[in-house]
Amino acid sequence: MKYNKKFIDSSEVKELASKYKISLLMASILARRGVTRPEDIKFYLQDDIRYLHNPFLFSMMEDAVDRILDAISEKENIMIFGDRDTDGITSTVLMVKYLEKYGLSPLWKVPEGDDPYGLTMEAVDYAASRDVTLLITVDCGISCRNEIAYAATRGIDTIVLDHHTAPETMPECTAIINPKVPDCGYPFRDLAGCGVVAKMIWALEFSRTDFYRKNITLLNIKPGNSNSIIFEAVKLYNLVEVSRITETFVPGVLKNIDSSRLINYFSGSAIITFGARNQKRLFSEIFSGIDLQTWDLAPEIYSLFPQMNGMGLLKLTELSKESRYSSSENSEIDTLIAIFKTILLKKSPELCENYGKILPFAALGTIADLMPLRDENRIIVKKGLQNIASTENKGLLELLTRQKIIDKTITSTDIAWYISPVINASGRMGEPSTAVRLFLSDDIQEVRSLCNKILDLNKQRKKLGEEYWEKLTHSAKESHEKFSSSLVCTGGKGVPRGITGILASKFSNYFNAPAIIYSVLDDKIIGSIRSIRNYSIMPLLDYCKEFFIDYGGHDFAGGFSLLHENLDNFKNRLNEFIENEGIEIPDKPPVEIDAELPEGYLTEEILDIASSLTPYGEACPPLYFLAKRLTIRTMDIVGQKEKGHLKLTLDTGKILWPAIFWNSADRAVKEFQKEDRVNVIFRVENNFFRNKSTPQLVIQDMEK
Repeated sequence: MKYNKKFIDSSEVKELASKYKISLLMASILARRGVTRPEDIKFYLQDDIRYLHNPFLFSMMEDAVDRILDAISEKENIMIFGDRDTDGITSTVLMVKYLEKYGLSPLWKVPEGDDPYGLTMEAVDYAASRDVTLLITVDCGISCRNEIAYAATRGIDTIVLDHHTAPETMPECTAIINPKVPDCGYPFRDLAGCGVVAKMIWALEFSRTDFYRKNITLLNIKPGNSNSIIFEAVKLYNLVEVSRITETFVPGVLKNIDSSRLINYFSGSAIITFGARNQKRLFSEIFSGIDLQTWDLAPEIYSLFPQMNGMGLLKLTELSKESRYSSSENSEIDTLIAIFKTILLKKSPELCENYGKILPFAALGTIADLMPLRDENRIIVKKGLQNIASTENKGLLELLTRQKIIDKTITSTDIAWYISPVINASGRMGEPSTAVRLFLSDDIQEVRSLCNKILDLNKQRKKLGEEYWEKLTHSAKESHEKFSSSLVCTGGKGVPRGITGILASKFSNYFNAPAIIYSVLDDKIIGSIRSIRNYSIMPLLDYCKEFFIDYGGHDFAGGFSLLHENLDNFKNRLNEFIENEGIEIPDKPPVEIDAELPEGYLTEEILDIASSLTPYGEACPPLYFLAKRLTIRTMDIVGQKEKGHLKLTLDTGKILWPAIFWNSADRAVKEFQKEDRVNVIFRVENNFFRNKSTPQLVIQDMEK
């Protein structure tokens, strides 16, 4: 039984537990996972929308907002162009729904049949024929430089909302919102395409408040040492901090008011304070004869949170959660900023509660596109999953019901197993518009018909996947040998292009190497590549780029197209890359233990800890625990004989735990018997069966 349990500093654990008011066990888990920076811990312990990054940190967000607002105001014809996978489909739905909300009937288009990935000249011509003047690409567009230039010649402006790796030369368009674009200004690069669209929608909703494109100055005046008075001020623009100053004055010393840079700092800006009467008194001691006009936040925060009534800014700073989640020391002015943002969100449902209603679709795309569940992706997914069962979207509700997960607490695993593969199937089978229409329709009869259709497409996809796995296995083995056991590259005419990605993933796992599966079409060859264990395939694709018509993707998954005559050259270049650069796949690491549970600690409370650190997924695997000297009280073999599982009852000393050890029936009797004492590596979950939820251990490994 191999595992790794990282050393952690017990004093650091105690400090984390004390600072964040969490258990020592929770603190030790965070420490062992390297989550110790306040800015990182925030995304594990909080799920409030106000902790999401401000979309206006994107340097071109205001340009995008203004152009869309103009289009809405002038009732221009807008077309949304998306992609065929779950991320692209949910991105398309989110953007279309938003525009419909404000009275538009936007056109939309996703690649159908054997259409290539990304915007095409044909799609631009289609848009022009419908008098479209604004094109918004979602989950694509960053590599469509020529197509976007062509759109401009047809009188069409383009906004790119994408998250794929940016090429060296990017398209010239109205605005590009992509966290992977260098110097874009955004602090988190791993948003999904639908996450980028969700950011766009929040920015558009913010533009409907009184604070869009306004300078706001937050001011806090407080006594200093030796009769001095300290002025702290921060200027916000679209809620983004653009500057801050601190000035110290002694009453009676300042002779010329105009010589103070503070007065200029206030110019042309609304001023916000906390406790206006006291602030005005202190202000007048320095600037006599000048009336300080401010918006006082104190009455509003007391009304929203009566338990805070009468507290001053200093006391609120001591109680502030924001101060816990910052590496630098928070001052009263930082608390004032947090209070202002809290009040704004509470007063603007479209930025808070109602905004949460769109996050189920952002969660679907984020999970399906295997985006790392760190930073704000954790809040996007967590809030999305919290709201998904109560969704008002008839299509999504029907799909959840048909997949029989509506009556349980829906997890990221449920989405990955039961929802995103079905949505993806519509694209893989060449009919992504079926899924888009499912989520856009309000007609229940149409919804049921469309849901039947995508479920049927998923069955067809599974059948094709099994068929072509068998057809390509032999050539895949030959390819693996040819490429020095470093790579798989196979395909051919008739391979449905929609399943090349699935097959590449399966072959990649089977051969423990990056895998390329391609489909030979009449006019070109289209391929998918998938990596294994954090090996980035982008350098390999870049090495072969001279043979591609186009290519792109993420670090671990990509796609390309090339002409027939370049296939052999491409394969030769792959060999050249292996010989010159090599493909080094990291060894499969041992299981990382999050905590070893002493006797008496394996109680049902462990489920609460596991639940509180959800969602789990890419870059955030489920918690794995180690417990020693548990006793096997019962042991049965369940499932098919050749792939049987062990169903156990383990005695922890306090309670009896049901446990399942998948695909391990052959180890019964040979290794384990009833009443054996065993060491166990496991995760905990609620097993949902026949509308009943039962706690159980899912065993990763076990030894006597």
